[in-house]
Amino acid sequence: MRTTKILLIASISFLITFSSCDVLKQVSQMSNLTKCDFRIESVQQLTLAGINVQNVKTVSDMNMFDAAKIASALSSQAFPLDFTLNIEAKNPNASAAGMTKIDWILLIDDIEMTQGILDKQVTIPANNGTAIIPMQMHVDLKEALKGKSADAVINFGMNLAGSGNKPTRFTLKMKPTILVSGIPIVYPGYLNIKTEFGTN
Repeated sequence: MRTTKILLIASISFLITFSSCDVLKQVSQMSNLTKCDFRIESVQQLTLAGINVQNVKTVSDMNMFDAAKIASALSSQAFPLDFTLNIEAKNPNASAAGMTKIDWILLIDDIEMTQGILDKQVTIPANNGTAIIPMQMHVDLKEALKGKSADAVINFGMNLAGSGNKPTRFTLKMKPTILVSGIPIVYPGYLNIKTEFGTN
């Protein structure tokens, strides 16, 4: 982590040397990002095959109608898991931090589930300010858990929200990018985001 930050700071320093004043703000936002902290704040709207399983631990906790729909969905080609993963960012700097794009990889129980790109401007306020970054996730559990039994696939999707909606089974690998004078500056390597600050 320290080496990647040094490489990024060196790239930013080079840009500052040859940039005009109107892009220094963008450069500063990426430089500040190297000192920001991130955590998975919560998971919301957790559905399995379209059924809300936000607070469900096992199939026996469901009503008969929802349990039947889950069982029926297992015979289809896909078994979708959908949810919103809220990432909290904290900025200790005296000025704002920012990014324009995030490449991400989602892991559950250390198994890679899916990956994607959040193409959205994010600004994190200064002086220990925080920002919540909602990320929409879609996983086909049949594809991600190939070779697993039907019961194993269902059980995997249960209780993912965890106690108090703290998804302790989740890890998000995140690589931010910011455009500086039209040039994409990419964070070297991935940040490993878990449920507590200081675990990157």
